[in-house]
Amino acid sequence: MDESEYKLTLFDRLAIIKDTIGKFGEENFYISFSGGKDSTIIHHLVDMAIPGNKIPRVFFNTGIEYCDIVNFVRGLASSDSRFVIINPTKPISQVLEKYGYPFKSKEHSLKIGQWQKGLQSPNIVKYVKGNSSFSCPQCLRFQAEKDYPIRLSNKCCYKLKKEPAHAYERKSGRSIAILGLRMDEGGQRANHKGCAIFDSNGKLLKFKPLNPVTDEWESEFLERERVLLCKLYYPPFNFKRTGCKGCPYALDLQEQLTTMALYLPNERKQCEIIWKKVYDEYRRIGYRLVIDEQLKLF
Repeated sequence: MDESEYKLTLFDRLAIIKDTIGKFGEENFYISFSGGKDSTIIHHLVDMAIPGNKIPRVFFNTGIEYCDIVNFVRGLASSDSRFVIINPTKPISQVLEKYGYPFKSKEHSLKIGQWQKGLQSPNIVKYVKGNSSFSCPQCLRFQAEKDYPIRLSNKCCYKLKKEPAHAYERKSGRSIAILGLRMDEGGQRANHKGCAIFDSNGKLLKFKPLNPVTDEWESEFLERERVLLCKLYYPPFNFKRTGCKGCPYALDLQEQLTTMALYLPNERKQCEIIWKKVYDEYRRIGYRLVIDEQLKLF
C-alpha cells in the first residue's frame, strides 16, 4: 500500500470518528474492547481523532477469553483509567446446559434450536427442509430429528457478551457502542455496508468506524503507528483473531486447537472440556475437526 492511499484512509477514518462522536455526544459512547486487533486499533484511532477523550474502553470478560488477552487488557487498565473490566456473572457451563450449544454458525444454531423446541415458522421450516444453498446442509439434518441428544442454541454470545453490554449501557447511560467490526472479515458482517446502525426511530445504536477498512490497511497502520497488540498475534502463536477460545463457530478451529496444544496446553484442555459435546460431534462426522494424535494428551 502506497503512502498516499494509507494517509487518505487514515484521514477519512479520523474524520468520521470525530464527526460522529461530535454529533451524538462523547458522553453517549463507549468502546466495546475485546483485546483483539480491531478493537486495539479503534482505541488508538479514537485517541488520534479526539485527543484527551474520556470514552470508556469496556472489556466484557466472558470467562473463556484467552489468558493472554485478559492479561493484555489488565495491563492497559493498569495505566489507563478509561478501561473497564466486567467479569462474567454466569459460567459458560451453566449457559450451555441451560440454553444449548453453538454448532456450525449462529444461524444454524438458532434455527435448529428453535426446531428442537417445536417452533415451525416458515423461515425455520425453509431452513430445516429446504433445498437451497441457504438451507441446512444435508449432512446436518439429523440434528432436526426429535431424538437428537444435543440441544443447539446461539444464546451463549448473547448471555456472555450482549446481555452484560446492555446492562452496562443502562447503568452508565452510554448507549452507543463503538465496535471493531469490518466487512473484510466476511460472513454476516459483509452485508452491513455503512459505519452506523440506527434503530427504527433513527437513534444511533452502534458505530463501526473500521467497517470499510482492509486487512492490508490495518497491517500498515499497526506498523506505521507502532501499535502493539496482544502477544497472541505474534510468533509463535500468529493468531489472526482472538475471540472466545475454542469457539465452535471458528472456521479455523482445528488450527487454533493445534496451536493451543503446542503453546497453551492448559487452555486447549479447557476447550476440550467446555465444548466436548460439539467437538465430539465435529470429529464423528468429520466436520471442522479431525481426530489427531494430540487428543492423547487430553
